[in-house]
Amino acid sequence: MRRWLRWPLRLLALVALLLLGPIGVLASGKLDLDTPWHSRERSPTGQAPDPAIEQRAVVQVYGARIVRWRGAFGIHPWIAVKRAGADHYTTWQILGWRARYGGDALVQGESTLPDTHWYGAYPRLLVEHRGPEAEAMIDRIEAAVARYPWGHTYGLWPGPNSNTFVAWVAREVPELRLDLPPTAIGKDYLGPAQFFAHAPSGTGWQVSLLGLAGITLARDEGLELNLLGLGFGVDLDDMALRLPGLGKLPGPL
Repeated sequence: MRRWLRWPLRLLALVALLLLGPIGVLASGKLDLDTPWHSRERSPTGQAPDPAIEQRAVVQVYGARIVRWRGAFGIHPWIAVKRAGADHYTTWQILGWRARYGGDALVQGESTLPDTHWYGAYPRLLVEHRGPEAEAMIDRIEAAVARYPWGHTYGLWPGPNSNTFVAWVAREVPELRLDLPPTAIGKDYLGPAQFFAHAPSGTGWQVSLLGLAGITLARDEGLELNLLGLGFGVDLDDMALRLPGLGKLPGPL
């Protein structure tokens, strides 16, 4: 009996160890747990170039901590693109509350300020491309968004959610070179019948079981293990640790 209990107890101990990251984020006091979501800051952060000034094409991906206690675990990402000469950005993101009320989870918008705070959380620029390189990506990004298979459904954990969407587009457009942090919970969800895929950055591969367990090995992501959506590993390309809740250290998320 003790031999049978050994591995479950080790697994439980590992999960408890991984949860120290999110617990540490909660204990840091950096998350606003009290302010109602509709009263939180939504001002721009100056990271998106003004379309009136930047005439070249722009492709950006942002990520910001989720509202309240869930922000200790993960981020919410979105994609913003602007064609050459355009006077606005087109944005795409997944909004779970829309699916809960019977609408489409996948939302397309237009804005001159796609870099606003996400209900109080500062958005981090995860990747950016400008010029002809970005212009060439936009058609492929639009086509990938149109093919996204879970635009009408949403699952907070392990997916499909907002991180699943952005990771899916990144796999379809590998030249985006998007290295999502371990706080992008849901990025490893490949669907109920797929277990092997490119890493979101397009620089390696991953194996994943419903986003609950798996491994990613890629030049940009490094080596990352996933256990119950908690990603941890080492990124030799950026000389950083990848930790649940804490993100990339050193790093912003």
